Amino acid sequence: MPRPFRPARSALADRVLAAVPAPAIALALLAATPAVAVAPPLSQPRIVAHFDLSQGRQPENIAVEPDGSVDLTLSFARQVVHLDRAGRLTVLADMPAPAHPATPVIGAAAVSGLARAHDGTLYFAYATGTEDLTGIWRLCPGGEPERIAALPANSLPNGLALDERAGVLYSADSALGLVRVVPTAGGAPVVWSDDARLEPTVAFGANGLKVHRGAVWVGNTDTGSLLRIPIGPDGSAGPVEVRADGLAGLDDFAFVGIGDELIAALNTSSEAVYLRGDGTRHTVLDASDGLSNPTSVGIRGDRVYVPSAAFYSRSDPNLLAATLER
Repeated sequence: MPRPFRPARSALADRVLAAVPAPAIALALLAATPAVAVAPPLSQPRIVAHFDLSQGRQPENIAVEPDGSVDLTLSFARQVVHLDRAGRLTVLADMPAPAHPATPVIGAAAVSGLARAHDGTLYFAYATGTEDLTGIWRLCPGGEPERIAALPANSLPNGLALDERAGVLYSADSALGLVRVVPTAGGAPVVWSDDARLEPTVAFGANGLKVHRGAVWVGNTDTGSLLRIPIGPDGSAGPVEVRADGLAGLDDFAFVGIGDELIAALNTSSEAVYLRGDGTRHTVLDASDGLSNPTSVGIRGDRVYVPSAAFYSRSDPNLLAATLER
């Protein structure tokens, strides 16, 4: 999550742009866009939804439902929404606006990380720079959002991952450079790892985050590093392993299967890359396929979704779908 939309650039936005190397919703479904850069294992890229940049409706994170529909956080619109397979959008939550937002780095209030439980409960992060609203929130099906864990006003909760079996959520803090653990039942968050490799060097440290094969995987946007942190038998954090470097603008990512292969969104370069377990990678999607500062990746079956927030391009926030060839 780099920066908020503002019709006129503010001094804050100028500082963020200098710090980070960068380059109603319209839901008309379109035919496949010309495949210019798409590469195996992906094919048939097509934009399935466009969003209104002028209203801050910039998709930040995604959870894919069992039927292939998706839930999204629309960052600076402060919304959690559902988009069905026919392109119909339903607003699930409108988050209250703070009177004086002061979110670290970005300045504006924003919803960010999103995780879905098997029963349809959604968990998401909300950052406002205020003590009364910043934290991890829960949205039960048909219910209203409720904050289950308060976070410090100087934090920037971003990536969020659910370990349903353990009953905990892992939350990456991009401003403070750490990972917290939060009980899904609610309660006080605990710093799980504050390893130096999670810290920001300029603006955004720990960002995208997933639980996979007994470990928490975290991307550091500033350093372009993908980190793996084993979960110990007692639930504590093990030693941090660097699994890949050189992923400039790394935002969030999703694993392709049971192995360590994943697809990662590189925000500033408007690319998605396929990363193998040995660290080798290649670009599978880029701006010519429709990406516009992608923020996350969602995978279910043979369908891959990549939301684009247009944080820097200022053009066409959208949701792109592609076919995964297994």
